[in-house]
Amino acid sequence: MNKIIAIQGAEGSNHHKVARDFYGETIALKECMSFDSLVDCLLDKSATQGVMALENTIAGSIIPNYALIDNNDLHIIGEEYLNIHHHLMALKGQEIKDIKEVWSHPMALLQCKEFFKKYPHIKLVEDVDTAEVAKRIAKQNLHGIAAIAPKIAADIFGLTVLEDEIQTIKDNSTRFVIIQTEKPEVDETVNKASIKFQLSHKRGSLAAILNAMSDCKMNLTKIQSLPVIDTPWKYSFFVDVTFDEYNDYKKAISLIEIMAEDFKVLGVFKNARI
Repeated sequence: MNKIIAIQGAEGSNHHKVARDFYGETIALKECMSFDSLVDCLLDKSATQGVMALENTIAGSIIPNYALIDNNDLHIIGEEYLNIHHHLMALKGQEIKDIKEVWSHPMALLQCKEFFKKYPHIKLVEDVDTAEVAKRIAKQNLHGIAAIAPKIAADIFGLTVLEDEIQTIKDNSTRFVIIQTEKPEVDETVNKASIKFQLSHKRGSLAAILNAMSDCKMNLTKIQSLPVIDTPWKYSFFVDVTFDEYNDYKKAISLIEIMAEDFKVLGVFKNARI
């Protein structure tokens, strides 16, 4: 059975580019306009696996997505890092002076705000998705409207790139994870793990966990806390660690299971940043 890959956004989006980088160019896509609908597609089996953004070097962690993975018992099987590039595109034959409005996702507009100070005649309009706007411009032959989107969208929908790299901060990267409902088989060549746990309010409880990780040669690469909704002032911790030896990881996990509450392994996979 061929895999169907759920992405947030439309064909030509950054999620689509990550899916192509991870799986290859020939993939069956399931386009989802929200992360909730992406998860629903995994749960109802209309998609096999999904690509989900989890954190950005400018915007930080996408907090609701941690909860979506945890609450729906999804498994992380891989990750990809993508440098984010924003390009201004419109129908062929147009120039920037012809553009009256630019439609895009609110985050893309925010990250390109400085560029548009040079063009006060252009109105910035928030929309649902970068690539979906590019697709709409092409299909509806919308003159005077431009999109901010990845260059892959211009290639797919036959638009002209009016200006490259219009983002204010050039070094902008997003981490994406590959998720599925089924727990994968253990692969001892993996070298990164995502785990989740809760702790009591006992003094030094978090420090004890971190010391155990260090003693087992784990390298902490990310820690994110989320409030436990039904227990005020209690938090879940989402932690990423890297390691060289799988046996070191197993030892660390056996210790943390004893020391922590509500412990869960969200995924064990290969570190994409090596």
